[in-house]
Amino acid sequence: MRAYLFAGYYWIATVFYALSAVMLAALPGRRPIAGAIKQYTRRMIWGMRALAGIEVQVNGKERLPKGPFIIAAKHHSWGDGFVLYSNVPNLTFVTGDHMEKFPLVGGILRKMGAIIVDNCGGPEARQALAEQAATANAEGRRILIFPEGNLAKPGEHFRYRTGVYFMAKDFDLPVVPVATNLGCFWRQQDFAKTPGRATVEFLDPIPTGLEKDDFIARLQSAVETRSQELIAEATGGPVVASVMVPTPDELRKQAASA
Repeated sequence: MRAYLFAGYYWIATVFYALSAVMLAALPGRRPIAGAIKQYTRRMIWGMRALAGIEVQVNGKERLPKGPFIIAAKHHSWGDGFVLYSNVPNLTFVTGDHMEKFPLVGGILRKMGAIIVDNCGGPEARQALAEQAATANAEGRRILIFPEGNLAKPGEHFRYRTGVYFMAKDFDLPVVPVATNLGCFWRQQDFAKTPGRATVEFLDPIPTGLEKDDFIARLQSAVETRSQELIAEATGGPVVASVMVPTPDELRKQAASA
């Protein structure tokens, strides 16, 4: 019953705020539409708690640097974005161009200043990421990126992409890793929800100046290790290492070459 209540609330709130955002997009600047999306994410967190029974505890906000920085977060669930956007002021985010297939969403994202890149990656995506992130950085905004580029099941991870490294290097910004166990309660895009207390935790920032391989290894270790610890806390099981799995794109390429 909780899942049905939340699903109804989710779609009603999403349609209402999407239509509101379309109207606000006609106003100059990004502040009106960004404010509406901030309210939307807060309403969704309320719905997660009151209707789905998922209470989200946010730890480590005192670790966030002053001024601009990059957040590199574990991506278990659609709920991750709601939590992070509502808890970090002046935040923009990196998203795949697949979001533009939804009616009205592409225009809203661009008006918000979201950084939209090709899901398939490659040199063009790297260039687009650099150009759009430069605009966000020049405006002093914080940037959220999910370095795996996909929603992962609890206990699994995808290959960590290097876009976050190049952003940090290009703009000389610290990177804040984020761990979570939210997938234990709302996994990926699943309809089913499991009541309980989820945790999203900001970890110690990674300083600038590291080489690419060292940076990616340090980021992955921080995010995966702490996420697995949080998963163990939520499930009562032992702490085990996460397992790397191929992305859907990698699976398609493997099948095509077989």
